[in-house]
Amino acid sequence: MSFLELTEPWGKPAKNVFFPTSSDVQQNAAPVISRTTQPIVTGASVIALKFADGVMIAADNLASYGSLARFFDVERLTKVGNNTIVGIGGDVSDYQHLQRILEDLEIKESNYGDGYALQPSHIHEYLSRVFYARRNKMDPYWNQAIVAGVDGSQKEPFVAFADLRGNTYTAPAIATGFAIHLALPLMRKVTDDDRWKTLSKERARATIDDCIRVLYYRDGRSLNKFSVATITADGIDFQTNQSVSSEWAFAEKQYGYGTQEV
Repeated sequence: MSFLELTEPWGKPAKNVFFPTSSDVQQNAAPVISRTTQPIVTGASVIALKFADGVMIAADNLASYGSLARFFDVERLTKVGNNTIVGIGGDVSDYQHLQRILEDLEIKESNYGDGYALQPSHIHEYLSRVFYARRNKMDPYWNQAIVAGVDGSQKEPFVAFADLRGNTYTAPAIATGFAIHLALPLMRKVTDDDRWKTLSKERARATIDDCIRVLYYRDGRSLNKFSVATITADGIDFQTNQSVSSEWAFAEKQYGYGTQEV
């Protein structure tokens, strides 16, 4: 007989107080509540613009671990329904969870079997409410999202924004992340004042390529490998493993710090 068994009759605490089993720990432990206080692995910018026949949206394939360019094949554009693409920047793990939420929404709608299809405006409204609900719980999804597609029976081009606070807006050209400063002015040159209504698909793609190139030059969290989706009344043309050329010859005579011979 052990010493603890001998002392229990004398009014000593039970042995499981000193040596609790795993079941005792699970039963008595308080639930652990955790919050993500900052994003860890992040995707950079998403850009989208309207053109005469539809919408074009693009995002590069880089996911950065802090300041380290870590993953080079991360897809950040998600097809939802028949005529909608959702592009998301920010925390990659939160993005993956949002993907599952949107997949569940799509399955739920298809199970009704009424022939009704989700429209981009509906998906954007739903996603913005998801963001706002988590923000109210002080546990936000650390993301910014662009919803792009052709909306309604008239197949009108639709581009809208939503972020972790539940903020929303629509515009002919929208960007997230650092592209707000670098790429958005380039897109506004071809879309503002209703110029997007006469913008050709080829010119829109050239603008997207220029924006990706500028981001690759100027944003340390961007990559020149990207995916681009074109949504028109005819459907979605989803292109992956796209790339833009870069020219670094202008930096041949640029010198950094330290001892150098010129």
